[in-house]
Amino acid sequence: MTIDRLAPGLAHHIVNTLGWRSLRPLQTDAIEPLLRGDDAVLLAPTAGGKTEAAMFPLLSAMEEQRWTGVSVLYICPLKALLNNLLPRLQSYGAWLGRRVELWHGDVTPSARSQILLDRPDVLLTTPESLEAMLVGNRVDHDRFFAGLRTVVVDEVHAFAGDDRGWHLLAVLERLSRVCGRPLQRVGLSATVGNPAELLEWLKGSGRGHRPGTVVAPPAGGASEADIELDYVGSVDNAATVLSSLHRGEKRLVFCDSRALVEKLGSALRERGVTTFLSHASLSVDERRQAEAVFAEARDCVIVSTSTLELGIDVGDLDRVVQINAPHSVASFLQRLGRTGRRPGSVRNCLFLALDQNSLLWAAGLLRLWGTGYVEPVTAPPEPRHIVAQQLLALCLQEGSVGTRLALDAWNGLHPFDRGAEPILTHLLDEGFIDRDGELMGIGPLAEQRYGRRHFMGMTAVFTAPPQFRVFEGRREIGLLDPSLLTDQIEGPRLILLAGRSWRVSWVDWTRQRCFVEADDRGGRARWSTGGLGGAGFALTRSVRQVLLGEDPPVRVTERAEKVLAEQRDTERHTVHPGGTMVVREGSDLRWWTWAGFRTNATLASTLSDLVDGTQRVNDVSIRIRGDVTREVWSSATADAVDRLCLPAIDDRALDGLKFSDALPRRLAVATLAARLADLDGAAAVLGERVRFGNVTS
Repeated sequence: MTIDRLAPGLAHHIVNTLGWRSLRPLQTDAIEPLLRGDDAVLLAPTAGGKTEAAMFPLLSAMEEQRWTGVSVLYICPLKALLNNLLPRLQSYGAWLGRRVELWHGDVTPSARSQILLDRPDVLLTTPESLEAMLVGNRVDHDRFFAGLRTVVVDEVHAFAGDDRGWHLLAVLERLSRVCGRPLQRVGLSATVGNPAELLEWLKGSGRGHRPGTVVAPPAGGASEADIELDYVGSVDNAATVLSSLHRGEKRLVFCDSRALVEKLGSALRERGVTTFLSHASLSVDERRQAEAVFAEARDCVIVSTSTLELGIDVGDLDRVVQINAPHSVASFLQRLGRTGRRPGSVRNCLFLALDQNSLLWAAGLLRLWGTGYVEPVTAPPEPRHIVAQQLLALCLQEGSVGTRLALDAWNGLHPFDRGAEPILTHLLDEGFIDRDGELMGIGPLAEQRYGRRHFMGMTAVFTAPPQFRVFEGRREIGLLDPSLLTDQIEGPRLILLAGRSWRVSWVDWTRQRCFVEADDRGGRARWSTGGLGGAGFALTRSVRQVLLGEDPPVRVTERAEKVLAEQRDTERHTVHPGGTMVVREGSDLRWWTWAGFRTNATLASTLSDLVDGTQRVNDVSIRIRGDVTREVWSSATADAVDRLCLPAIDDRALDGLKFSDALPRRLAVATLAARLADLDGAAAVLGERVRFGNVTS
């Protein structure tokens, strides 16, 4: 299949305006399945041409089949990614006389009004903005979406792995009923371990009977990347290394927390390095300015959380640096794919570990990557809270809906089908939904809890911790964890934000605003984190293999080798090639499973009679009651694999499950328990031999 299969006007501009002599394999292979209307997942690393692989055939289909109105939705997980894509897609559309526009929370009301008056051919948006269009009274969605044919979901793996994916699928099903036809679904993804399953997930109610294609050219292996693992021991040492290494180059540095981004950014600026910052708690203007300037600059560094892991264009990078380790191989591949774009260059990444434990986990991740493993993307199970949210959203969308038809709005997509009846009954009984005869509408309790700002809180499926907006005069800098404003201190209250230190001058507690002035005495950065957390089974087991002597297939500096050797010596009593270890150290008895947080939580619940309940499980071990003997252990674990239990849930964890208050408590608890469990990992560990030992000095 060649470029000639595309619309003539488009093919002309690809050759003459872009100067491309040919298409990439991904772009060539995607043409035929997309033109015939298949659902598809297109896989390639960052900057692999996925956007063009999707949009060139779809623009051609738009011409050949004479689509009118909003015929293509292009959905992204981040507004910044949409902003970045808009100029490029507008250029492609203009070659064929087609319009591409943007709709999300930062788009002005006047721009939205113009879109409603004169519908574009392609609309770029987020799932939350799409939901807002459906439930709001400003958009005549029956008319606006009448011509919709195709939905492109960029970074689809980022959706599929959490509740935003369930929300997206449910909204797409409602949207297909609005426009009266099934929608072609095209997902763009980085490398994942289960692309066929990801495609079936994306099909929604069409899974099993709609045609689908995975387009995935061969990816480069470990030998085609330049990776180095180093140990530096502190943020200051990392800043010193970064200020002296790779001078004249453009470097993107990833950190695993916003606080670490702030600390490293400040330390780099103190050393005279031109440094920019990007993370979710910086204001939109602050991030845009940093990313725009960085894209054009040389000899500089941008320090970021995972916000720059996705496909936002920050120009031509020379090098990626990873502080400590990302949480998955898939995340590492995204970051690695930021480099090696110029002819003659190779993908590269320098790991700088700030402490011994981080070095060990970085080595484990790189060892796992070297085996060719990539995590499968799996939707979180039992999204009952999203079912409750969707039932409320449907009532808002329709104004009133028949009780018999309410569960048909998602075209049989599980769990939004007839299995949702207990949730609907609860919503009716509690007053979230009102019933008048055979019609249902939004109820007084939903009005009370979610009705602020025209129910805007209902369009987002995550509960974000409260944060204060920080201002220098009228300029907004970003968001601050309120604990920094309430903890006990002596002297002035100093904070660190946007890589600079500030003195808090006044706090408006009612409006959650904090006003600051510049101060060079050094401040603190902190943000609370949510989620169930913890490392997975495969990564934790890979760390265990490193402790057992396996090395990652990368260059390891002498100082990193020395620290790894020390770690292996320190942990030698916790690992054994023939199974797991139960080790007594003084009065402490611990089961070293090296199996990951969810596996250990499942094991601790299953073996609750053996477990010391005063301590929380972690990624690598479970504390056992001190009086447990070999005989007691053997008896208690003999049939454990046949009676695996879901983990126990702390009531406080329900606060992080948005819309859990719209569920019966037992269903909310069951949802979190199912998500915390790893039954397969627990069964695997219970099938291994267990050795008992003692730590001797």
